[in-house]
Amino acid sequence: MMAALTAAEDQNNHVVLLERQQRVGRKLLATGNGRCNLTNIGATAANYHGEQPAFVRPALRQLPPTETLALFRSFGLLTVTEPSGRVYPLSDSASSVLDVLRFQLMQRSVELRSAAPAREIHREKGGFSLRTAEETLFADKLIVACGGAAGKKLGGVTDGYELLAPLGHKRTKLYPSLVQLVTEPDYPRALKGVRADASLRLLRGKSCLGEAQGEVQFTERGVSGPASFELSRAVSTGGEGLVLELDFLRDYTETQLRALLIQRRESLPDLDAAELLTGLVHNRLGKMILRYSGVDTKKTVGALNDRELSHAVGACKNFLLPLRGTEGFDNAQVTAGGLRTADFDPETMQSRLVPGLYVCGELLDIDGDCGGYNLQWAWASGRLAGRLLP
Repeated sequence: MMAALTAAEDQNNHVVLLERQQRVGRKLLATGNGRCNLTNIGATAANYHGEQPAFVRPALRQLPPTETLALFRSFGLLTVTEPSGRVYPLSDSASSVLDVLRFQLMQRSVELRSAAPAREIHREKGGFSLRTAEETLFADKLIVACGGAAGKKLGGVTDGYELLAPLGHKRTKLYPSLVQLVTEPDYPRALKGVRADASLRLLRGKSCLGEAQGEVQFTERGVSGPASFELSRAVSTGGEGLVLELDFLRDYTETQLRALLIQRRESLPDLDAAELLTGLVHNRLGKMILRYSGVDTKKTVGALNDRELSHAVGACKNFLLPLRGTEGFDNAQVTAGGLRTADFDPETMQSRLVPGLYVCGELLDIDGDCGGYNLQWAWASGRLAGRLLP
């Protein structure tokens, strides 16, 4: 949509937007849990991944987050910026973002054809021919913005890779990113629905492959939430033998926590040991941590020895969950990997192999961190591609 709107700014262009699904913007409606985290004011090249992360710089330079917000304001959208830098529509509804984009498409006379997926692309003299199920269209310039394989339930497909392969464009291996983590089920299954603020570390043996902190939500099969999403790319690409370490009391040292538990033992000696962590963490989580630590919950708190209190402290600060992987592309929000960026000019988004062909967004081997960075890349790369610069 952003690429089409930008191309339509030149009144000499007749812009046709082919939409694979029945309605445009279905995946956009699902972003940010329906709230649409449309950008992050702190977005820089450091927030992106791929074979060439610096590829994003020209696009972000011509449409940085501040300009993205100004552009959407000109479309009629009001936004709110959270302390984390995440930006949401003031309405707190993704439909507001989609609606203002649709209005602009109509205003600029973009011809939108829904339920019209492209089946084949062929180079022709002076341009391209595109075959759909119903007809063959001709264009002198072509922008491919099909998105990636993530979110299959919402329309994520591999069409873009397949359409461009005959034109010589190759892709890297694809991985699901910003997706729930699958762990050994013993503990998460019993904690389904529990939320906690935690620090996370992704480990392989003694090596740390990544760190994150923030909200974690337990699911029947593992963990979800922003903090785990930040590590999901590393989990997808990391292979076997990975372990997730959680610290549920990251603002307290082990020494401070041990002092708290000793004080509780002294002040509430007749309390059931199962309530040792009540008031420190979610009740269900506290009981699970004690089970994990091996503390005998049939005792009273006063009967717990120093070794058992130390085990409880260790479980709060170093709760280990062996990982099986991720929930895969069906549930992923983003595709890690894509068309090799070496084959495109980052200053224009034009193919180095096929003049007149432009590619933007998730179809390229660029993916961002959790927090609005991927939509910022969509807007910035789409705007740059839509300028159709030679």
